Amino acid sequence: MEYKDYYKTLGVARTASTDDIKKAFRKGARKYHPDINTGAEAEAKFKDVNEAYEVLKDPERRAAYDQLGQDAPRTQGRYQPPPDWEGGFSFSDRAPHGNEGFSDFFETLFRRGAGPTSGMGSTRGADSHGRIEISIEDAYRGAERALSLRTPVVGPDGSVRLQDRTVSVQVPKGIVQGQHIRLAGQGAGPASDLFLEVSFAPHPVYCPDGRDLYLDLPVAPWEAALGGHVVMPTPGGKVDLRIPKNARTGQKLRLKGKGLPGAPAGDIYATLKIVNPKVETEQAQKFFERMAKEMPFDPRAHLGG
Repeated sequence: MEYKDYYKTLGVARTASTDDIKKAFRKGARKYHPDINTGAEAEAKFKDVNEAYEVLKDPERRAAYDQLGQDAPRTQGRYQPPPDWEGGFSFSDRAPHGNEGFSDFFETLFRRGAGPTSGMGSTRGADSHGRIEISIEDAYRGAERALSLRTPVVGPDGSVRLQDRTVSVQVPKGIVQGQHIRLAGQGAGPASDLFLEVSFAPHPVYCPDGRDLYLDLPVAPWEAALGGHVVMPTPGGKVDLRIPKNARTGQKLRLKGKGLPGAPAGDIYATLKIVNPKVETEQAQKFFERMAKEMPFDPRAHLGG
């Protein structure tokens, strides 16, 4: 998506006050309003002015936008937001309305379900929301975490600054990605709550899907051919898994109820991946040569020809 310089669009400095931003918007809106300006580019510029004002008039969206910056990496000339740029924010539950036709930049960063100022679906306008990243092990066992948040605060001059605070979070056992943890009375406003959307940190072994966990399980050629038992990790500890005889790469084995806790509990799905040992010694070389002679096998026979 293309980066939008909202300050440039309104012709104001990044340190502009709320009143300055409002005056610049009114000036731009009058200049480019379709009822006044019939120029070919007037309608597009009018939309740009409205979009810029929608972001900069709101202290929370403005704070998130300022935190975003414009120096993020670009892929094939397209702007890419920095990873987790919205993490650690705590914002009130207000989503923009009536802004159809805004740019992809706005839609990606500020619409519901994408970005720090997204609505949370709560009926309490004073409630706040943020995000918390936990490990799969935390979700399996439950945990207590201290979370640092940045809350936008409007100063007497209309400027916005970020105020840091730390909250204690109880992660319930069995929580999944996308669920929310409610912290009563921890919102930015009086008598408001804080809702934290849960995401899982990337894991070296597991790939979550709801309460189910998926992993690739390496097996030796003889383990796949002969079958038997192997030791496999789970969040609850190591388990004994039976490999069927003549198992094949891509075959999926299910461990019922070994995924994330719940009602019902999730499962673990292990996808077998046959891994050949490296032939690094003369003994290993002779072993494979003997196997090639004594076990005639054509893995490409099904291709015909």
